[in-house]
Amino acid sequence: MPISSKQLYLLLGVLLIAGYSWVIYWNVLIRSRHSTLEVCIFKKVTTLPCPSCGATRSVSAFLNGNFIDGIITNPLGLVVLIIMLIAPFWLLADILMGKETLHKFYLKVEKTLKKKAVFIPLIILMLSNWIWNIYKNL
Repeated sequence: MPISSKQLYLLLGVLLIAGYSWVIYWNVLIRSRHSTLEVCIFKKVTTLPCPSCGATRSVSAFLNGNFIDGIITNPLGLVVLIIMLIAPFWLLADILMGKETLHKFYLKVEKTLKKKAVFIPLIILMLSNWIWNIYKNL
């Protein structure tokens, strides 16, 4: 059963608030103290970085204008940053105008991701990113 627009918008709103809070927390409290705080449960259990390890540092690098560092740290950070920049405005526009364009887009993306021609290359990219994180010893 597909997610309803209300469920999607609520989930996205909560995730955006959590994401912005974490990035602000990271930039203000953690990075300024040069802390090595690790929150990745996967890494704590396996001692290997997960495919998304370093995404916060990557977003932070992008926000500080260090684009090369952002890509090197974790290319997924660029995807996260784009979502964090576009989604709040799209979400707010849909709510104010009473439309569901974001929900319709989400459903199209979900349908597209189920196709093998899209799904398999994305899995290969994620595995490549994971190998990259392991190689860098993130």
